[in-house]
Amino acid sequence: MTDAIKIDVWSDIACPWCYIGKRNLEKGLAAASADDDSPEVEVLYHSFELSPDTPTDFEGGEADYLAQHKGISPTQAQQMLDRVTGVASEAGLEYRFDLLKHTNTVKAHELLHFAKEQGRQHEMAERLMSAYFTEGRHLGQEDELVALAADAGLDATAARDALQSGRFVDAVRADQAQASAYGINGVPFFVIDGKYGVSGAQPAEAFTDIVRQVWAEHREDAPVGA
Repeated sequence: MTDAIKIDVWSDIACPWCYIGKRNLEKGLAAASADDDSPEVEVLYHSFELSPDTPTDFEGGEADYLAQHKGISPTQAQQMLDRVTGVASEAGLEYRFDLLKHTNTVKAHELLHFAKEQGRQHEMAERLMSAYFTEGRHLGQEDELVALAADAGLDATAARDALQSGRFVDAVRADQAQASAYGINGVPFFVIDGKYGVSGAQPAEAFTDIVRQVWAEHREDAPVGA
C-alpha cells in the first residue's frame, strides 16, 4: 500500500483566511479524489493563536479590533473586512463581521484537541469556524463551546470537563512551539508530508495540483508491487 499524504494545517479559528483556506483545501482534495488513482490524504489541524493577548470579552467590533491591532483607520479596517468577505463568498462562505464577537481563542483550541482525541477534530473545526464567522457565537464562553462540541457529536459533559481541567493546554502550546520551529509566523500554513510548505488561503486548484504531485512521488517511492 502507498502511504497516505499527511497534511498538517496550522490555523486559528478566529482567522478569516484560515476558514477560506480550509474550504479551498477541501474542494481541492475533492477534485483530486475523482482521479482514477486518487490520492489518500490525512489532514490534521494544529493550534496557532494570532492574538493571544486578546481578552475574552473584547469591547468593540471586528473593525475596531483591526484598527487597534494593525494601527490603521476604522475606514481602512472596514475595507479589509469587505475584501475578505468577498473572497469568503467566492469560497461559498457567508461571513457576518457585523455579528462577530472577537475573543481569545485558547479555549477553542483546547476543545479542538479534545475533539482530536475523540476522533471528531474535523467536525469540531468546521463547527467552530462556522459559529464564529457566520453566526456571531461567542467562542470565549464555556457554555457556547460546550454547546458547539455537542453539535459536533461530542459528549457535552466530557467537553466541559476538558475545558475546565485545562489538560489540553500543553497540546496547544506544543503545536505553537512546532510552528515556531518551522518558522511559521502567519496562518493558514499547510505542511505537506513534512517537507512542503504552503502559505495562505491558496485557491482550490493549487491544493489539487500539489496533492497530485506528492501522490506521484509516493507512487515512485512505493515498493515494487505496492
